[in-house]
Amino acid sequence: MKFEAGWGRKGTIICYADTSTYSKEIHVPYGLVQLPWWGYVLVVLATTHFTLVATTLYLHRNQTHRAIDLHPAVAHVFRFWLWLTCGVVTREWVAVHRKHHLYADLPGDPHSPMVHGIRRMLRYGYNIYCTAASDRETVQTFGQGTPDDWLERHVYTYNNAGVRLLLVIDLILFGVPGLSVWAVQQLWIPFFAASIINGVGHYWGYRNYDLPNTSTNIIPWGILIAGEELHNNHHAFPTSARFSCRPWEFDIGWLYLRLLTALGLARVIRLAPVPRRRSDKLDIDSDTVRAVIVNRLQIMTDYARSVLGKTYRAELTHLNTADTDTLHAIGDLVRRDPFRADPEARIRMNRALTGNTPLKKIYDLGLRLMALVHEQNTPHDALVEPLRLWHTEAMSTGIPALQDFARILPQYCHT
Repeated sequence: MKFEAGWGRKGTIICYADTSTYSKEIHVPYGLVQLPWWGYVLVVLATTHFTLVATTLYLHRNQTHRAIDLHPAVAHVFRFWLWLTCGVVTREWVAVHRKHHLYADLPGDPHSPMVHGIRRMLRYGYNIYCTAASDRETVQTFGQGTPDDWLERHVYTYNNAGVRLLLVIDLILFGVPGLSVWAVQQLWIPFFAASIINGVGHYWGYRNYDLPNTSTNIIPWGILIAGEELHNNHHAFPTSARFSCRPWEFDIGWLYLRLLTALGLARVIRLAPVPRRRSDKLDIDSDTVRAVIVNRLQIMTDYARSVLGKTYRAELTHLNTADTDTLHAIGDLVRRDPFRADPEARIRMNRALTGNTPLKKIYDLGLRLMALVHEQNTPHDALVEPLRLWHTEAMSTGIPALQDFARILPQYCHT
């Protein structure tokens, strides 16, 4: 017997066993809104994207790091939406994230693949977050300064009530298809926020800045996760309102923030420092010292790549390829935060560099430069002469990459 099927009116599916003899309508209950299949896809994409925007602008940039101010009405819309769509309690989210920054990739980090393992983070990232959020000591210690009004105490702390209300809303609006809409909404945020950002964002990707943690930029275009893809940039400058740092990077969260700012609904408080140089500035002074200290992350990253990395590649042709262990050790030195290694790793690096005068000189000068640019308690005027001595010694080495770096060092300016 031949069967055919087609869509009827008002939410029915008409099944035909034989078009001339039999037909039966199977009623699929719809809600107030009936959409084609792609309409439900658009609803899911729009609502989940708005949730991610609320997460990055309200929870992350506003509440956790105070990089921006939001108009109270906008902040409350975000707070309500996050409670409705994923049951987030502001104080808990903020506390867990602040603790993550304090212990990034170290014991005590509430959600690091270096601590929990990448597979476990991808599979159980949301459960790991919930465990950390339920720790009252963590919330009490790191959750200060978040909303504590009547709504927060009597409504928004009941996180399950929000997601249940969303289920009712989806069913009223879309009927049975609303179950699928609600299910995807509940799965989307835990997967992207807890598993991808907290897991992949500390495991795979590229790095603009050498930091004492494993944070990475997953991709240079922060669209799908509202800019949170640029995780290495964020760890480098946690209080910056903009996560993109390089010209080719794009942070859609920053775009939304600029729109809110233009409407008078938001205010940018802090941004990552941008290195400034003057070509006519030839001498190192206190302004140079201040500029170098403010831009120390960019400067040390450039030193590792443009000086140590370039010299390593040039020296490869002279190294004894039979000494595989030495080659690997020096390669690791170049690739893995060379000036932030622990003492034991530094001993291995120095042993590997023995016999290679250019690389050893560059590495030793790099350690001295790092000590200078991370000096926080010494007046800038007192650091002028040590930086001048470092510059003179770098220029006298005869190493081209190091001399190129040293030539532009006096050009840095802060004012």
